Amino acid sequence: MPSGQPVFPRRVPDAYIAMRGLVVASLLILLVGGTDAFRICAFNAHRLTLTKILARCDIMVLQEVVDSSQNTVLFLLQKLQRSDKTQVLNFYQYNDTEDIFAREPFVAQFTLPSKILPSVVLVPLHTTPKDVEKELNALYDVFLDVSQRWQNENVILLGDFNADCASLAKKRLNSLLLRTKAGFHWVIPDGEDTTVRASTNCTYDRIVMHGQGCQKLLKAAATFDFPRRFQLTEEEALRVSDHYPVEVELNKAAQGIPPHCLSTLLLLSLSQLG
Repeated sequence: MPSGQPVFPRRVPDAYIAMRGLVVASLLILLVGGTDAFRICAFNAHRLTLTKILARCDIMVLQEVVDSSQNTVLFLLQKLQRSDKTQVLNFYQYNDTEDIFAREPFVAQFTLPSKILPSVVLVPLHTTPKDVEKELNALYDVFLDVSQRWQNENVILLGDFNADCASLAKKRLNSLLLRTKAGFHWVIPDGEDTTVRASTNCTYDRIVMHGQGCQKLLKAAATFDFPRRFQLTEEEALRVSDHYPVEVELNKAAQGIPPHCLSTLLLLSLSQLG
C-alpha cells in the first residue's frame, strides 16, 4: 500500500484505499471458513451497520456512504490491517475534463494471488440517475485511459450504474458503448433484481468485466441477498441499504492462502452527493 495519505481534489475529498482485517472480534467466525475464490464486491450502502456484509469480500467497493464528520470512516481505517492476499499497485482519480461525471471514478489496480491474473484494475462508478446514459458511455473512455496508462486490459467496472427501469430503458442500454464494443461482459444479468424493496425489480447495480485473465478465472457473479441471509425484515434491511451488494468470484485466485489469513481490502468510495 502506498505510504502516506493520498491527496484528492477538493470536490471529492472522501475516497480512501485501506487494508482491512477484523473490524470487531465477532466477525472472526465469518472469515475462518475461507474459500478458494477471490471475491470482489460493490455495495451501495447507506449505513455501515452490518459489517458482516463487508467481511464476505476480499475487495469491497462502498458507495453512497455519507458521513460528514468522517468519524465512521476513520474508525474503520484505524481497525484495518495489512493483507497478505492483495496489495494496491496504483491508483488515481480520473481527470474528467469535460465534467461528465457527477462522481469522477476513483481507479485502483490491485495484485491478485494468481499466475493467470497477477493484477486487476477496478473502475467504480455511481451514476446520477438523470445522466446515466452519458456517464456509462463516458466510462468507456475511462477504460481506455486506465488500460493504456497501466498496460492492463483486465479491468472490472462496477457499482451502482442505475442501469435499468426509469433511469435507462432497455433500448438505450443495448446501445451503450460498453455493450457494443467487443470484450466487455456484463456478468450481472439483465433482470437480476439488485434492490431490497419488494415493490421494485431493477438491475441497478452491475459488474462488467474485460480481459482474458478475468474471463479465465470467472467462477460466479451474483447479488448477495443479505436480508435473507441474516433473516432481516424489509424494514430492518432498508436501514442498511435499499440495494443488494453485487459480487464476482474469481476461481482459485486465492489458492494456497490459509483460511485464517483472510482479510478484506476496502475501496471506500464515499459521496457527499448521496
